[in-house]
Amino acid sequence: MKLCVIEGDGIGHEVVPAAVRVLRQLMPGLEVVSAEAGWDRFEKTGEALPEDTVALAKEAGAVLFGACSSPSYPVAGYSSPIVSLRKRMETFANLRPTRFLPVPTARAGVDLVVVRENTEDLYIGDEHTEDAGDTGTATKRITRAATERIAHTAFRLARNEKRRRVTIVHKGNVLPQTDGLFRRVAYEVAKDYGDIETDELLVDTAAYWMVKDPARFDVVLTPNLYGDILSDMAAAWGGGLGLAPALNIGAEVAIAEPIHGSAPDIAGQGIANPTAVILSASMLARHHWNKPAIADRIDAAVTAALSRGDYTADVLGVNGMSTDEFADIICGGLG
Repeated sequence: MKLCVIEGDGIGHEVVPAAVRVLRQLMPGLEVVSAEAGWDRFEKTGEALPEDTVALAKEAGAVLFGACSSPSYPVAGYSSPIVSLRKRMETFANLRPTRFLPVPTARAGVDLVVVRENTEDLYIGDEHTEDAGDTGTATKRITRAATERIAHTAFRLARNEKRRRVTIVHKGNVLPQTDGLFRRVAYEVAKDYGDIETDELLVDTAAYWMVKDPARFDVVLTPNLYGDILSDMAAAWGGGLGLAPALNIGAEVAIAEPIHGSAPDIAGQGIANPTAVILSASMLARHHWNKPAIADRIDAAVTAALSRGDYTADVLGVNGMSTDEFADIICGGLG
């Protein structure tokens, strides 16, 4: 098995090596190759996602991607490398689970997964300005083919993980030609999974319930933008973005990545908690390499460490252990 490791920017250089240590301990035969992508790479070379990185990712078939720094304003020649890599690797599904972890900010009883369509919606990047820059327009695209594919992914995941319900999230009352299509096709797919309950919520209502009672959700099926937002909201109940994992899956390539950003405010201090990227690596083992026993051992080691109060400073809010010390504890708890 081969893994392409892209540390990215900021704390990616600290937390990604910790996850690689965990995988190597459980999979000593794992071949690891390193590649570059991100804002730092762009500033040095003018390329955020070099072609040699794309080639290594495709060859490996599995990628562990750290956080990237992306400005919130247009920069000529720059686009988000993780978004670009998802497109290039055709990873059409983004799985973002949130489950209770024993940290002070988590909420007991929460165990949900957002299944986010990863290739369409407003994230296709088709936007422009006119009227001398005073009017901006973006295209929202939803297709039957992509919706069918992501809906089957959500329902299969529900069945395989013995979950009970898929909630379709949309805004079809305002956007009947796009979100309405997503809703309609998702319900068509649901007919193939009679053992799974199906319901729906408008995205604003879903946001309300994600704040008020997140334990009501099981599997949440959404278009791209809503999934991005709702999964970040859900992450608050699992202990925060710093602990939230994700996995992008396609027919041939899977990209594991933490939800959190590059955290420039704490980068280089060695205090970032690597839980999110370690759990993302666990998802890679479970869903891509089909090694659930390895994933279970990683998940159990993380839960045990947090249960003992083994926190880094960014989780504890005061002095805590370092990134490397936390990784030592996880590796020591793998058995």
